[in-house]
Amino acid sequence: MKLFCFSIIILFLISCHSSETNNILTSDNNISDQKQDSFFPVTSFLKGQLAQIIKLSVTPLHTITINNKTDSIWIKREQLTKLLVTFINTEISETNMTPYFKETSFNDLTINAVTLTYDPKKPLPDSIPLTHWDVYIDPENGKIQKIYLVKQHKNKVDIITEQLTWQTDKSATITTLINKNGNKMELLKVEKFIWNFNN
Repeated sequence: MKLFCFSIIILFLISCHSSETNNILTSDNNISDQKQDSFFPVTSFLKGQLAQIIKLSVTPLHTITINNKTDSIWIKREQLTKLLVTFINTEISETNMTPYFKETSFNDLTINAVTLTYDPKKPLPDSIPLTHWDVYIDPENGKIQKIYLVKQHKNKVDIITEQLTWQTDKSATITTLINKNGNKMELLKVEKFIWNFNN
């Protein structure tokens, strides 16, 4: 975790020295849209979390909800990596996504978190299924609170959207949606993985 905290410090130092900064200040928040040479290494963070889970003396719970019906099963810790591989096989490192995505930061006092938001700045190649992600940081200690990732792929004529919400040291939720023939988005299933039952 020291490595990730150090990465956060470096990230903010880079932000402070950016030469192209456009700040919008209000009484409730601080938004900045600026050129970034480095992004937070999301994939390394998630892999680090998975490595920590394997060391825990806990059995994760996997729940699946389809059509308002929920089934649950206890899984081995090692299975988590395979079940979440779709979100870690596309690498988000410090620099590899900077040609395709832009970063904006938002200090949301209502949730007490600094949010780093990443959106495409140009059309994405087929090799990049990710379309958006957010990193939520505790402004007091610099720790990652939550990561939210969105990816899309086509299934014949349908568009499948998968959303991952990773609660640090607690749980992960995958929400899968389908857009059939460009019509209304429908919820396919919601999967949740819980390894911290204390809160």
